[in-house]
Amino acid sequence: MTEVAASDQLLVVIDPVARRTDGESVRIAKDVLSAGAATKVCLPEGPEEFARALIRRGARRPVVIGDDGALLRAVSLLHRQRELAACALSFVPVGGVLSLSRSLGVPMGAVAAARAVLDGAERRMDLLVDDSDGVVLGALRIPSLPSRPPAPVGAGAPGEAGAHPWLRTCQSLVRTLASRPSRLAPGPGPGPSRLRIEVDGVCVVDLDQPVETVSVTPGASGTGAEIEVRSVSVGAEASPLRLVGHKVTISGADFRYRADSVVAGPVRTRTWTLRESAWGLTLPTTRSPARDSGTR
Repeated sequence: MTEVAASDQLLVVIDPVARRTDGESVRIAKDVLSAGAATKVCLPEGPEEFARALIRRGARRPVVIGDDGALLRAVSLLHRQRELAACALSFVPVGGVLSLSRSLGVPMGAVAAARAVLDGAERRMDLLVDDSDGVVLGALRIPSLPSRPPAPVGAGAPGEAGAHPWLRTCQSLVRTLASRPSRLAPGPGPGPSRLRIEVDGVCVVDLDQPVETVSVTPGASGTGAEIEVRSVSVGAEASPLRLVGHKVTISGADFRYRADSVVAGPVRTRTWTLRESAWGLTLPTTRSPARDSGTR
């Protein structure tokens, strides 16, 4: 029998969320991988063990089984360790949130994804790195999706069902007042923002022009980041401003942003820089990622 080189062996790291949400798909993926390659399986119970398994992978090729959050954790960790450029990551999507994985061209389904790990090829991809060392694989968006408003005082409090009638009446009144729109000020939620947007050192939108949304995506490899700004229109709907660049700086009043599936902020200013071919993902050789082909 031919001896398997260490570089051809797989380290399969199974995210605990995937094991809880879809154990059957995890088992199928593990069986396919084990049948096609020498594998070492790790079952971390939390983020610390997840990170430790990847850091101590040695010469084995890492394969992560999990949802988009697990993929982001793996890429972020390898980036912080400055090992991302030399590490080809493989991924089997299992879980509820998989839109990022799908957009990158990862096959949906445990069998198809596991076979792509075994038979596919590494594809180098761009990503965005911000000035706090955070990474963006798929898309950056401002504003982020609105957060759920805090529960009114007394809502769902322990023992409410058995409270005195006068207490229930007060709680009902508080909930009614809290849910009633204010006449003095607009409620929370996304709306026009006053932001200064610079692309490659050039100001393209200043604070005097309110904007509805800003989105930045790494784009196809080697072409630069794609930036789209939708301004508040007066009268007829204004066409969005579309640009391509390598460095985007956004500043203004405190704002939140969504990087892939993670909401961050508030911040006063943040800069994102495109890193070309910064990371590698194993994908089927007969299928290109959606961002490269322009199709879904």
